[in-house]
Amino acid sequence: MSNATATAKKKGGFLAGTANYLDERVGVAGILKEFGRKVFPDHWSFMLGEVALYSFLVLLLSGTFLTFWFQPSMVPVIYEGSYAPLKGAEMSVAYASTLDISFEIRGGLLFRQVHHWSALLFVAAAGLHMLRVFFTGAFRKPREINWVVGFVLFVLGMAGGFTGYSLPDDLLSGNGLRIIDGMIKGIPYIGAYTSSLLFGGESPGEAIVARLYSLHIMIVPALILVFVAVHLFMVVIHKHTHYAGPGKRDDNVVGYPLMPVYVAKAGGFFFIVFGVIAFISAVASINPIWLYGPYTPGQISAGSQPDWYMGWLDGLVRMAPPIETYFFGYTVSWNILIPGLIVPGILFTGMALYPFIESWITGDKREHHLLDRPRNAPNRTALGAMSITFMIVALINGGNDLIATHFDLSINQIMWGTRVGIFVLPPLAFVITKRLCLSLQRADRELVLHGRETGRLLRLPHGEFVEVHEPISPEKAYLLTSHEQAPALELPEVDGRGVKRAGAIRNKLRSRMSVAHAEAVPKVSVDDLKEIENH
Repeated sequence: MSNATATAKKKGGFLAGTANYLDERVGVAGILKEFGRKVFPDHWSFMLGEVALYSFLVLLLSGTFLTFWFQPSMVPVIYEGSYAPLKGAEMSVAYASTLDISFEIRGGLLFRQVHHWSALLFVAAAGLHMLRVFFTGAFRKPREINWVVGFVLFVLGMAGGFTGYSLPDDLLSGNGLRIIDGMIKGIPYIGAYTSSLLFGGESPGEAIVARLYSLHIMIVPALILVFVAVHLFMVVIHKHTHYAGPGKRDDNVVGYPLMPVYVAKAGGFFFIVFGVIAFISAVASINPIWLYGPYTPGQISAGSQPDWYMGWLDGLVRMAPPIETYFFGYTVSWNILIPGLIVPGILFTGMALYPFIESWITGDKREHHLLDRPRNAPNRTALGAMSITFMIVALINGGNDLIATHFDLSINQIMWGTRVGIFVLPPLAFVITKRLCLSLQRADRELVLHGRETGRLLRLPHGEFVEVHEPISPEKAYLLTSHEQAPALELPEVDGRGVKRAGAIRNKLRSRMSVAHAEAVPKVSVDDLKEIENH
């Protein structure tokens, strides 16, 4: 070895030597340089997506452990394990193996609870991450496709959770599967055939657990991994969004490079998430299947709620009145079809297509890398608040039996309260949220024009008392005045020659929606500041 080579190795160290070794053989220097110097903003709200990613990794690790002992079979056996209350009871192999994991395998119960808690956290973090993206307008061009990818990930997370908690074949999961069976059968004409195909005959059949197991451990995780890779790739390609502030523009990113700062922070944050999940799993019991017993179609129990992200669907089905009609010899159960399929279909379709809908309403085709403050997009913020209110009301009705027993109410009272609330509260939330956003805009305008209230009173020579205001900092003023306020679209019904334009009804609808979306309190301009200075 020459002296020059030895000196270079000593100066670069192990990492430099490893990087050089790989570059000489696979040519990764350019890729690593481009990827490693990628800048990411340092804001706490961006951690929500990381929490979802890390909880998914914990989900994979704990699930791999459980697959070593779980047996996805519905063959009946007599339980001879250590849990005395169920000894001698007939149950499926799936339920017996889940009991064995909980009581016979060292660390099995902890891993079961880690798996379930991480699944709940994954869906919750993904949902909060999507809400952050929605309320800040991060879905706008060029990220519309990435929004759709994130939406698919959210739906896949729900699908993975449902297929997972249905595997033990206990009374609770069996009731959930029975509800899904009823919703599938509610589809006109093809529902019964689809249910028979899925369950291998009449529900519950003898094949559903094995089929759900294949979906849960293979197909759904593989799809999630693919979409996570696509999602992260597009984040790197598009340049990260950042919040408005001094020095922050649409053509730059203010933050830290991926290597080494962000990687070090992300690695530490992963272990924090893992530790929090492990702590919760160790001290808080979840899904104690041994208390429910094996599933039998003739039994049902109160308090049989699904996980929270499916509870609002259960609530919608519960509140629907029994309405049926007959068409050509077929019964159409509207009390299942509307709340179980049509309403969720509308909500999910609207969620997936919202970036394209807003772009059509505003006519904005520009790239956006600066995030909005929710108050500066009152129509969008109000729409999000309305949707959240709708789901909360439905979720409350999903637990009407538990609310009735804990608060000494009748289910009928809760049912009618949520039936009225599902129509009244979401529009009310829309109006209140929009008024609040406009009020906050007025407060921001007053703050820029007149400064911050100090609470000190000054007596003028003629006896009048006025409050002393303190000017805000230039950074604060920039934050409150840097947002854009695009005017509403002007779409006249006739052209310059007085001829009615094609699609006049569509343009009229678009124009009205654009006016509603553009409603805002005018921000402070340079002329406003000069006028204040002259006075």
